[in-house]
Amino acid sequence: MKSLLFSMLFLLSFLFFLAHSGEAAIPCTTVDANAAACLGFATGKAAKPSSAFCDGLQQLAQTVKSVEDKKAICRCLKVGAKSLGIQDRFLSRIPRACNIKVGFPVFVNTNCEMIH
Repeated sequence: MKSLLFSMLFLLSFLFFLAHSGEAAIPCTTVDANAAACLGFATGKAAKPSSAFCDGLQQLAQTVKSVEDKKAICRCLKVGAKSLGIQDRFLSRIPRACNIKVGFPVFVNTNCEMIH
């Protein structure tokens, strides 16, 4: 269950990192809480992201204050993404499906340290 949350967080972090900037790093617990509803879509088990997932991404995006926040979210999400069966073909559709501008391609293997 915790792995699922991490994978959801990973997806969200990519989206939010590129969309905003600020100061202190976001804790994984915050990322987990906002990304929990994403797993079905990111693994291909749901046809579209739930409104709860997109709302969680929007809330997470509002907490981002800096590039370090973006990187922290990315790292949190990346922890469980591969082990949970997250698929790039679904992951890359999340920004458009949730109407969020990220500014970079969203993939499981995104290098979090290259986010700016």
